[in-house]
Amino acid sequence: MTQSPRPARAQWPALAAAAITVVLWASAFVSIRSAGESYSPGALALGRLLAGSIALGCVLLVRREGPPPRAAWPGIAISGLLWFGVYMVALNWGEQEVDAGTAAMVVNIGPILIALLGARLLGEALPPRLLAGMAVSFAGAVTVGLSMSGEGRASTLGVLLCLLAAVGYAGGVVGQKPALAHASALQVTTFGCLAGAAACLPFAGQLVSQAQRAPLSATLNMVYLGVFPTALAFTTWAYALARTTAGRMGATTYAVPALVVLMSWLTLDEVPAALTMAGGALCLAGVALSRSRARKPTAGKGDPPPPAAGPASADRPSRAGG
Repeated sequence: MTQSPRPARAQWPALAAAAITVVLWASAFVSIRSAGESYSPGALALGRLLAGSIALGCVLLVRREGPPPRAAWPGIAISGLLWFGVYMVALNWGEQEVDAGTAAMVVNIGPILIALLGARLLGEALPPRLLAGMAVSFAGAVTVGLSMSGEGRASTLGVLLCLLAAVGYAGGVVGQKPALAHASALQVTTFGCLAGAAACLPFAGQLVSQAQRAPLSATLNMVYLGVFPTALAFTTWAYALARTTAGRMGATTYAVPALVVLMSWLTLDEVPAALTMAGGALCLAGVALSRSRARKPTAGKGDPPPPAAGPASADRPSRAGG
């Protein structure tokens, strides 16, 4: 009886880490806008990953954490290549080819793919509330994207790039999850970021030449992307992912579109339309639904007393845990 509150309290650090992640990822919207005007998709991804690798490397040295164990390397390599590498380049490029509505519809398939891959490859459960919440949030993300889309342009290449970004994101998250059983969140993030930077090295020439012409504000925004939405946010993401399922973490990122609307309003003076605000509310409602848990039925007067706690019943909370 006295042990029941402990799992709830233990969830708060993971929830706080997830909140930091989604806020910083939402803040990247403004910086990507600025830096993307001066840097090509590959150069921007490489510059961001290099800045993130330097920041993470310094923290790793200060904390005196060495390389991760050998068992963690396959997952780190997969997440580094697919998420830090393929996802960032494909997303930067795809958003230049399609309107916001198309990008929202395609890229936000990612959390759904995470839940499906997590169930298939990691044996994670798919609770009805998670599926329902993801459906609501996906509808909200599409609503936000469509309401903020002005030009209505789309190309086959852009759609394929956004789809590639969604697949890379999902594959990277599912690959990262097992690695966190063997290494710390800082180790997994640092070496995943390094792997992504290595994969983006073919864009080094573009980065050097464009950095010479780019305004200081664009370069500073690229550095910001590396230090905060990459180094810090990916570390807090890994910390939270190690303490919940990949499906629940993927669903949490549906809060990003709602936060982007709010930040665009505050920093860019872009007053959201009623449809945009409604979409943002749907995103947040879906996240809340996906993170909620079904209440256990209470025993009535005529119900038999609950069974005594034993080895079998002690295992049940861990199955319901997220």
